Amino acid sequence: MKGIAWLKNVRQLGLGVFLGGLVSVSSNAQAADIDLLNVSYDPTREFYQAYNALFAEHWLAESGDTLRVRMSHGGSGRQALSVMQGLNADILSLALAYDIDMVVERTGRLPADWQAQLPHASSPYTSTIVFLVREGNPKGIQDWDDLIRDDVSIITPNPKTSGGARWNYLAAWGHAYIQALGGLSALETAEAAQHEQAEAAARDFVRQLFSRVLLMDTGARGASNTFVERGMGDVLIAWENEALLSLQHLEHNGLELVVPGLSILAEPPVAVMTQNTERRQTTEVANAYVNYLYSEAGQALAAQHFFRPQHPEHLDAEVLSLFQPVTLFRLEQLFGSWQDVHQKHFSNGGVFDQLNRR
Repeated sequence: MKGIAWLKNVRQLGLGVFLGGLVSVSSNAQAADIDLLNVSYDPTREFYQAYNALFAEHWLAESGDTLRVRMSHGGSGRQALSVMQGLNADILSLALAYDIDMVVERTGRLPADWQAQLPHASSPYTSTIVFLVREGNPKGIQDWDDLIRDDVSIITPNPKTSGGARWNYLAAWGHAYIQALGGLSALETAEAAQHEQAEAAARDFVRQLFSRVLLMDTGARGASNTFVERGMGDVLIAWENEALLSLQHLEHNGLELVVPGLSILAEPPVAVMTQNTERRQTTEVANAYVNYLYSEAGQALAAQHFFRPQHPEHLDAEVLSLFQPVTLFRLEQLFGSWQDVHQKHFSNGGVFDQLNRR
């Protein structure tokens, strides 16, 4: 990986979790000290550490207010559960739309049409699913089919608790399904019998893949630590940004990136918890916070932290060279809605449970 050598300023991996946030307005009516709480998923730690500082500087210049953004990180599903159990977030920045939909359904603290509040269905940046392997790629892993060989051991987090793990699972399923159909273009033209055969092929592939998983951590960062720090497994299935961060953090020592020929377009969304922000009088700054993610400065910072920007036209070619070409399919093309995906694959007794019986 030659394209990331110049990025030396990303901070060390952090483990801090902050679970509070109060608004304290000064006696001066023209300025305030404001706290926001952003409840996020594992691989955004370094990005939001930098973004919070960037936005606080922007907001101070814009409004005169001093802003502090507290963060809570963890597996996306667990983070959503914490919010449903009472964690008073101002911002949600989770791994998949389904987790925010569950917060809407259980709490009603943000509108049901929250994805219409921001561009690109409230996803200011995207990612995809790639592999990390050991130095020299001793197992010769090049694509998805290599992962189900008998001599390969896999690290991936648990889809029951990790949004990233759900993207991993769906990327693997999509590879096998689309391969069985004969290509991405066949999704619209294949006969019903061909789709049935592709479904069977995908089930068998994912069953074999998870039979080779050594350990399923609860979140993507935990899985990265298991692979990188503890040295377990031959291959880590990971968010692209998490994989590139691991390479940058270790200066490539001992690891290599493998980008499969086909993967899924992962679209992690953001949203404002409007009932919480209205009660705490933070709605204006919370909305500005999520909108600034789409700004030229926000997009550039996302790319520097290895998230694919929604507006690459604003960025230098050197930054964009970080992202290798890959054919991407969208969740809706193959699976329908996130509600469909959850019901079929990740609900209790769903396909994941059926295939992962040991």
